[in-house]
Amino acid sequence: MAEAYIYDAVRTPRGKGRPNGGLHTLSPVDLSAFVLTELDRRTGFAKADPEDVVFGVGDGVNDQGSNMARSAIIQAGMPDSIPGSTVSRFCSSGLDAINVAASRVMSGQADLIVAGGIEMMSLIPIGGTGGPNGADAIFNNRAHYTPLGIAADLLATLCGHSREDVDAYSMESQARAAAAWQGKRFANSVIPVIDFNGETLLAHDEYMRPGTGMADLAKLPAAFQGMGEKGGFDTIVKQRYPEVLNLSHVHTAGNSSGIVDGAAAMLIGSLEAGEKLGLKPRAVIRSFASAGMDPCLMLAAPADATKKALARVGKDFADVDLYEVNEAFASVVLHFMERTGVSHDRVNVNGGGIAMGHPIGATGVMLTNTLLDELERTGAKSGVVTLCVGLGMGVATYIERVEH
Repeated sequence: MAEAYIYDAVRTPRGKGRPNGGLHTLSPVDLSAFVLTELDRRTGFAKADPEDVVFGVGDGVNDQGSNMARSAIIQAGMPDSIPGSTVSRFCSSGLDAINVAASRVMSGQADLIVAGGIEMMSLIPIGGTGGPNGADAIFNNRAHYTPLGIAADLLATLCGHSREDVDAYSMESQARAAAAWQGKRFANSVIPVIDFNGETLLAHDEYMRPGTGMADLAKLPAAFQGMGEKGGFDTIVKQRYPEVLNLSHVHTAGNSSGIVDGAAAMLIGSLEAGEKLGLKPRAVIRSFASAGMDPCLMLAAPADATKKALARVGKDFADVDLYEVNEAFASVVLHFMERTGVSHDRVNVNGGGIAMGHPIGATGVMLTNTLLDELERTGAKSGVVTLCVGLGMGVATYIERVEH
C-alpha cells in the first residue's frame, strides 16, 4: 500500500456567519476558488494534472450547491482537465474529503489530489438541505430525533456536566485561541482574503471573544431550553432515556460552536508526486475510521471512531501526542476526554470551534491544518483529528509528522 502525504494546506480566517461578517459579501464559489488559488501559488499543483479536487460541503444547496469543487476549479481559471467532486457528512465533510483523497492515493488509484471544504453559513443555514430528520414523522419516531443542541444537553446530563463545567471549558477555549493568535501560531496557514478590488476583507478569525470570563458566560441563557420544553424534545429524550428525569439545559451560545464562514484546501499525494513538484512532505496520513451510534444522543462517537483509527495502526489513545476534537459543544470534548483518558493539555491546545467557529464543510480540513502546524511547532510526532456528526456518527484521522 502506498503512503498518502500532506504537502501543504491553507485556510481562510473564519468570518462571522452573519450579514455583517467579513466574508459575507463573497459567494461560496469565490471563496472556494480563493483557497485553491492560494494553495496552487504555494505548491504549483495545477500544473501537475491532479486526479481530483474533493471538497466537503455540509449543506450543498443554492449558491453552495451543485458541484462546488468543479465550479471552484473553473472559477479559479485552472486547467479544464482537473475534475472535481463533493462529499457531505454534515460536520465531518471536510475530514471525509481528506480521507477520500488519502484512500485513493494509498490504494494507488491517484497520485495527487486536493482535499478541501467550504461553508458559508451566513448564506446557507445549517440543515439548509432539508431531509427526513425534523420533517418526516415516521422517521423522527424511529430515530427519536432531537436537534443537535438538545443532544448536547442530553450528553451533558448523562455525563453529569454542570453549567460551570461547560462554561469553564469554553473560557479556556477562548483563552487558548487568543494566545494562539497572539503567538502567530496560525501564520503559516491563514491567508487574508482579498476581494477583486485588492482590498483585504478579512485577515483574522473574527468570531473570537478574547477575555471572556465565567461571569460573562454565566449571563447567557440556555440556548435550547425552550426548544426542549415547548418543542417537546425533552419528552422525546425521556422516551429514549427513561433514566433522565430532567434534562439539564447547560449549553448556550457561549459554550457551543460559532456560526461562521470559511474555506480550506490541502494537497495530498504520493512521494513521487511531491518530488515532481519539488515539495517535501509535512505529514503522512496513517489511518482513518468512521463510527455510528444512537441518533438521539448522536454526539458521543468521536471516541469510537478514534479508537478504530488507532487500532488499525496498532496504537492506543496514550500513544498520540495531540488531539483536535471539534468543539461542536463543550460537552462533546469533555466526554471525549473522560471516555479516553486523554488529558486537556493534549486536546485543542490552540482553542477550537467554541472560540473561533465551526464552518461545517471546512472544519475538518482546518483542524487537520491546525494539528499539522502544531506538530511542527512543538516537534511532536503524531496527532488525531476527530469530529462528532449529526444523526449519530463520528469520524477520525490519524497523522504523523514527517521529519527531514
